[in-house]
Amino acid sequence: MSKRDWGVEDPAETYWYNTRTGEVEEGPQSLSVDRVGPFATREEAANATEIVAERARKWAEEDARDE
Repeated sequence: MSKRDWGVEDPAETYWYNTRTGEVEEGPQSLSVDRVGPFATREEAANATEIVAERARKWAEEDARDE
């Protein structure tokens, strides 16, 4: 899946959540290993841990149904 599939045209115009610092970044500023994103808004990036946890829960439910 590409960034364009997520509606992201220019990575510099996106927001990222830095898992090491807990801060939101405008555009990719830190190492990719420390970043989650991209997100379209600062608010989404600030809620990255909740968004990621919800996606993981949904994927686990789908996997459980498939088994």
